[in-house]
Amino acid sequence: MRTAIRTTAVAVGLVATLAAAGCTQKNTGQGAGTNAGGKHQIAFVPKLQGIPYFEAMNTGGKGAEQALGDATWLYQGPTQADAAAQTQIVRSFIQRGVQVIVVAPNDPNSMAPVLKEAQDKGIKVMTSDTDAPNSVRDAFVNQASTEQIGKALTDAMLKAMGGKGKYAIVSCGETAENLNSWIKVQKQYTAEKYPEAQIVDTVYAGEDQAKATQMAADLMNAHPDLTGLIGECTSSAPGVAQAVKDSNRIGKVFTVGLGTPKSMKPYLADRSSSSSILWDVEQLGYLTAWAGDQLASGKQFQPVNKVSDKLPAVKWDAATKTLLLGDPLVITKDNADRFSY
Repeated sequence: MRTAIRTTAVAVGLVATLAAAGCTQKNTGQGAGTNAGGKHQIAFVPKLQGIPYFEAMNTGGKGAEQALGDATWLYQGPTQADAAAQTQIVRSFIQRGVQVIVVAPNDPNSMAPVLKEAQDKGIKVMTSDTDAPNSVRDAFVNQASTEQIGKALTDAMLKAMGGKGKYAIVSCGETAENLNSWIKVQKQYTAEKYPEAQIVDTVYAGEDQAKATQMAADLMNAHPDLTGLIGECTSSAPGVAQAVKDSNRIGKVFTVGLGTPKSMKPYLADRSSSSSILWDVEQLGYLTAWAGDQLASGKQFQPVNKVSDKLPAVKWDAATKTLLLGDPLVITKDNADRFSY
């Protein structure tokens, strides 16, 4: 009974939050998925709202809204990386009758049936940043290929470590499709290309930077000969660097990760992080909004798409229904200032 009451309270709270954000449904006579101005409503539900990464995606989505002219970008996510809370938000958008729902799922398996519910209501469904490959989604907006990201992280780590030694991975959500797919590549690529290197452990800190720092400290204590740490997401990347800094092991234990430029800048400056592997997050948000507008308009993706001047040749793979933003970026102390997030 307590669980039922708490679940109901969460749902009510989320609906109230959506209402406060202007996400309430009214019958305007414009049809499902359009507002009073006749614009397409594209709702993006990130893993977690409030962290720099997804706020940067939101900035890109808002930029696309202004450039496109016929789209309204809606943004609402859970305040914790919680699959159940994320599902409730998606259902709120289904009830509203938006035209497109885009999700970066915390748990792709639990999200799949909810996306089917949306599709059954005539709503176009997409994933972005991380996929739900076994769902009915119409498109996945991918930041870079799995192989590219996994190999880039491994090469950056082993370059810092001198091509050999033991390292560990501090990931985030245990069920996140993108993180797990990158880790799979890292394990295989390390074994193939760096026979003198070994991944000794993989741990999961959720989307909690402080927990990532503690886990990294625990890993260094458990493995005194550890010389590398990878932060697999934008909260664990600064977390592992902070652990190395706190333990006075800069130059002895090297870190790389998937961190946003601003969050990583101080760690790159003091060398507690060697580099960060990422992509242009704002452009990922822009591409996501553009793709949603294309689906809402009934337009087909082309093999190569000119999205904007900054995204002149975005590739579409019809077999996997994937739009690819481009190649990963290597962020260092020398170029971190070029980004506003």
